[in-house]
Amino acid sequence: MSETSFDLYREDMLGRANVVDTPERLAYYRRLSELGTGALWTVANKIEPWQPASTSVPMLWRYRDLRQDVLRALDLVTPEEAGRRVIYLENPGRSDVVAAVGWLYSGLQVMKPGECASSHRHSASALRFIMEGQGAFTNVDGQKMTLGANDFVLTPNGTWHEHGVAEDGTICIWQDGLDIPLMNALEANFYEVHPDLNQAVSYPVDASVATWANAGLRPWGSAWDKRYSPLLKYEWAPTYEALKKYARVTDGSPFDGVLMEYVNPDTGGPVMSTIGAHMQMLRPGEHTKAHRQTGSFVYQCCKGKGWSIINGQRFDWQERDIFVVPAWMYHEHANASDSNDACLFAFHDLPVMRALGLYREEAFGDNGGHQPILSKQSNP
Repeated sequence: MSETSFDLYREDMLGRANVVDTPERLAYYRRLSELGTGALWTVANKIEPWQPASTSVPMLWRYRDLRQDVLRALDLVTPEEAGRRVIYLENPGRSDVVAAVGWLYSGLQVMKPGECASSHRHSASALRFIMEGQGAFTNVDGQKMTLGANDFVLTPNGTWHEHGVAEDGTICIWQDGLDIPLMNALEANFYEVHPDLNQAVSYPVDASVATWANAGLRPWGSAWDKRYSPLLKYEWAPTYEALKKYARVTDGSPFDGVLMEYVNPDTGGPVMSTIGAHMQMLRPGEHTKAHRQTGSFVYQCCKGKGWSIINGQRFDWQERDIFVVPAWMYHEHANASDSNDACLFAFHDLPVMRALGLYREEAFGDNGGHQPILSKQSNP
């Protein structure tokens, strides 16, 4: 609020604050400020907008531009020094909270053969999406998992977890996704380092997958009482196969093509309480219609190439590029190929929106459901 003006957010409409500054009122506002208070009507229209007004901006990070600088970190800092060797993605509208979009954090983590970062746990829920390399592994509460390209891995809040690459592996890069900004906004974030620095492996390798990844089958006598999915790794091959099967029998969503959510196999709900995820397939030549949602999305192209129009701005993407869609911004997607499908992985905060009764969705009503392109980012 300006020191000389308190009526910047006036609206000439009944039911909205419309109070004009006067010398007497200005003196009153200054007196209230001295008391650590203020007049609601001077800020009401600002803090209660007609609709969500995200401070995040649509962005795309090209992997070809990032990769060499991500690899450069291998020569500059060790996991022991850094804790986690990660290059984070910063949205200029959310730099104050180190978010990629909304209340979601994302970054690219890189490790080389023989490295293993220290085990830790935190209040934030976390995920990994494997981008390149062989031999990567994660250990979550004693459950060790081997990781391959396009595998989706959970490290839920409160679980001890560590990441590494086998001695006979290759340099690996994966995308991290966490709700650190949300936890900090709620003032509920805790962080701990394992007292032994690394935890023991307590189960057969990939036991989570062997137990819970069998479609339509529930392990006999299973008892799972945690708030996150017992399936900690969602492998790419069966995910892609499921998309292809589903595509044969459905027209798909007009807004997202052939989309399937990653779910908790015990409950059918989201994989974690605060972060959800999905994989979608765009058929050859498909161009979806635009819609908007109360929720923020972080996308990664894991197959093919295409473009998305976000709030009137076109972003062209190819494999491993990452882009974000801020809350309540219209977005639509298109596959650039007429012969091959394209696949987009995304994680989001829709579980929070739904749990709080705040989820809304709205289709773009004009121009056959397609936004006019107001600006375009150059092709990758």
